[in-house]
Amino acid sequence: MANTSEIRNGLCINYSNDVYKIIEFLHVKPGKGPAFVRTKLKSLTNGKIIDNTFPSSHKIDIVRIERRKFQFLYNDEMGYHFMDNDTYEQIAIEEKMLDAPKLLKEGSAVEMLFHAEKNLPLTVELPQYITMEITYTEPGIKGDTATNATKPAKLETGAEIKVPLFINEGDVIKIDTRTSSYVERVKQ
Repeated sequence: MANTSEIRNGLCINYSNDVYKIIEFLHVKPGKGPAFVRTKLKSLTNGKIIDNTFPSSHKIDIVRIERRKFQFLYNDEMGYHFMDNDTYEQIAIEEKMLDAPKLLKEGSAVEMLFHAEKNLPLTVELPQYITMEITYTEPGIKGDTATNATKPAKLETGAEIKVPLFINEGDVIKIDTRTSSYVERVKQ
């Protein structure tokens, strides 16, 4: 057991008979009354995000998590299949355990979080940035860049994101996997 002073982003805790990951936290010391910690928690079993406030003296149950490197192989009706880079064992994961399944392409390296005591996979984390090729987008009109206008573009995995007007088919772009948004064009 630990107390709320040990709360940090990415920490996994047992709360309400579930395993939650702390996404955001804020220590608050009001002028009157006791201090508290305001948190945003994401369930690692169903992906639901909740807001919760812990009193400053509250005890939390920290879950020991192991990070393992995996490689994405393919997906089918059984789920998304990954291979452990160390043991070459394969594991199938349900789509709800992935934050951005549409951004996974074959051969992608990911990190999988495992509950250390139960050896259960909890969630799959993609790298923060990935590069992908644009397979289809409408051509940009010259002179139509007075504002930060965007247009839809289809990626090689079938995912669709918004890109600036100057991006064309065949361009390779960098994508932020946390927000599924365009970052920059990659020079080839």
